[in-house]
Amino acid sequence: MTHISAMTTAAARPADTLSSLPPPGARAYDKELIKKLEQAKKSHGASYRPRTRHLQPDGWAKYTNRLFLESSPYLLQHAHNPVNWYPWGDEAFDTAKKLNRPVFLSVGYSTCHWCHVMEEESFEDEKIARYLNENYVCVKVDREERPDIDSIYMTAVQALTGRGGWPMSVWLTADRKPFYGGTYFPAHDGDRGALTGFLTILEKINESFHAGDGRVENAGRQITEAIQKMMDTKPGNRLPGKEILQTAATFYRQSYDPKFGGLAGAPKFPSSLPVRFLLRYHQKTHDKDILKMAENSLTQMAGGGMYDHVGGGFHRYATDDHWLIPHFEKMLYDNALLAVAYLEAWQATGNDDFKRIVNEILRYVSRDMTSPDGAFYSATDADSLTDEGHMEEGWFFTWTPDELERVLGKDRTKIVKKYYSVGMSPNFEGRYILHTEKTAAETASELHITQKELVNVINESKKLLYAERNKRPAPLRDEKILTSWNALMISAFARAGFALNNPDYIDQAVRSARFIMDNLYIDNRLYRSYKDNQARHNAYLEDYAFFIAALIDLYEATHEIDWLEKALELDDVLKAFYEDPDNGGFFITSSDHETLIAREKPTYDSAIPSGNAVAVLNLLRLHSFTTDYRYKQRAEKTFRFFSERLNSNPTALSEMLLAVDYLLDSPKEIILITPAGKPEGANSLLEAFKNHFLPNRILVVADEKQVADHAEIIPLVGGKKAINGIATAYVCESGTCKLPTSDPEVFAGQIQQKKPKIVFSHEK
Repeated sequence: MTHISAMTTAAARPADTLSSLPPPGARAYDKELIKKLEQAKKSHGASYRPRTRHLQPDGWAKYTNRLFLESSPYLLQHAHNPVNWYPWGDEAFDTAKKLNRPVFLSVGYSTCHWCHVMEEESFEDEKIARYLNENYVCVKVDREERPDIDSIYMTAVQALTGRGGWPMSVWLTADRKPFYGGTYFPAHDGDRGALTGFLTILEKINESFHAGDGRVENAGRQITEAIQKMMDTKPGNRLPGKEILQTAATFYRQSYDPKFGGLAGAPKFPSSLPVRFLLRYHQKTHDKDILKMAENSLTQMAGGGMYDHVGGGFHRYATDDHWLIPHFEKMLYDNALLAVAYLEAWQATGNDDFKRIVNEILRYVSRDMTSPDGAFYSATDADSLTDEGHMEEGWFFTWTPDELERVLGKDRTKIVKKYYSVGMSPNFEGRYILHTEKTAAETASELHITQKELVNVINESKKLLYAERNKRPAPLRDEKILTSWNALMISAFARAGFALNNPDYIDQAVRSARFIMDNLYIDNRLYRSYKDNQARHNAYLEDYAFFIAALIDLYEATHEIDWLEKALELDDVLKAFYEDPDNGGFFITSSDHETLIAREKPTYDSAIPSGNAVAVLNLLRLHSFTTDYRYKQRAEKTFRFFSERLNSNPTALSEMLLAVDYLLDSPKEIILITPAGKPEGANSLLEAFKNHFLPNRILVVADEKQVADHAEIIPLVGGKKAINGIATAYVCESGTCKLPTSDPEVFAGQIQQKKPKIVFSHEK
């Protein structure tokens, strides 16, 4: 594939002179737009490199469109296409109405491989661009900044075609109603085996739009009605029972891949088998097979090529059934969710390999995905430059035997090749994806060395390979800051920092949380995205829900009451602007958000959890802290609203199963009171707690001087003391406490007290 150049010589013209032409077939830009584009060029600075193959002799872009005024890395990737792109907004749709043209909507994200392919094949093609510019109004949307738009029109594409994906291509009327759609289209008839190419589709749709027979209007009306119906969840009327957990467990048991873990078949996504639910189900039932499913899935994922064995962190998903060949983009949210899953699995099993993966994920995020201000970047691309200057997927992450030997030497390479299954035949494009097929103990035995010797060589080699790999051109990094994805990673760092006794992790979580509060919480409202010193877009349900959860996790990790106060404050905003007070549940957008053709209540999990699932668990946790029954009432109303879908298809709401598990449990309220000024007094008690898997609980740690402040929010703290001047633990359920203790062994027994095994109907 031809490379879209981003490595050109800097423009010789003054930075504030645009010098670009309007895209081919587009009307001349007015003076005001030109002025804005010139200002944007100046603000981007001399280091800016147009990402296009259409360059002038001085190195500047031949074309510049309105996306140059945006901050989204994805939109900026398309700012110099010959397509006359508009960002989503009234200007685009008013123009379409004025010119009587259909709207072509393209939705994607910056690290999407096939988005890059369609850009190169179609949006960089001047002939296709001219046809688009002469006959359509073209709108480009970053799905990560605008999940509301993405969800609505993805629903349309799925209704039309039975499938979805990115890039998403949708044709709309000027009143934003979709009448045709799909995903990736090859540029021309016959390309990639396609009977009909993108240009032919554009021509046929344009003919239909201007046919005057009403078919486009009818299709738009019917599809819009279908979207509204699909997004209009009918409220239920009952609270979930334990049978929902049983139904979900039965599905996963039947769909499980016993050899490679996860669900049977390909592709394999890390979220497809919800490990955290299985760990809770095992805790309830003592079902060893369920625990084995979770353990094997985590082990296979971490051993496969989907895991970056050199740099840490997981790629997006595996294209095969044994986790070997990934799509190589790395997403912040995947790594946040997986870090928490591996952490809980370590607590549940004591498997130190799981703890190692947690540390490696967080090390990767700390050194490769963290901004100077402490916030987390969004993602890195699958594609990167090869030594020959071509863009190829996965090249940055893969190796040849000669490269390994040049970096490691013969002796180390022999061990590394054995451990990482570098055999006779390359497994990816003539190169090798490192992966492990055997345990360290098995490999050490075959090499006739000790396991300790093997581990030492592997750890040394990973450092050398990481340093060597960093000499290669790195994949593109999407450096926008998203509130919800940062919140997921804040939770990961806070939870891991607490459980693993790593204060640096907690400090990292605090830095990111403060960044969001300082830069994305403005006039008591959250914003979605931050880039180039600017917060943009109203926050969505997931931004509030995930950040509230992160603040609760931060409170439990730091014991600083301010974080819990902020969580309560943000929940008040969520209640006021997003909650459905009549039926229960939460809308994806606020009541004062831009009016779209539908307003969704997110139900199902996607690559990230449903905002409603996290919001309802937050309400249960806040009820446990505050004992204010209004939080539980709101949670129960949400459960009732989603009860029909929970009962009919619980695995589609797998994250909500964690909240169901919490609801059906008797969560422990664990309160540790230390002598005034001696917070370290709780350390011996906390050691008995941190490596124990106890998901349904709240934790309060306060010294005697803080008791009054904590008790204003957490009434259970009131009146509790450090008995005899020694840190004292109170283990309670529903406000009823066991005898207070300062003995770590007694405390451990109280929190680990086994409850009777829950027997489900199929086990009788």
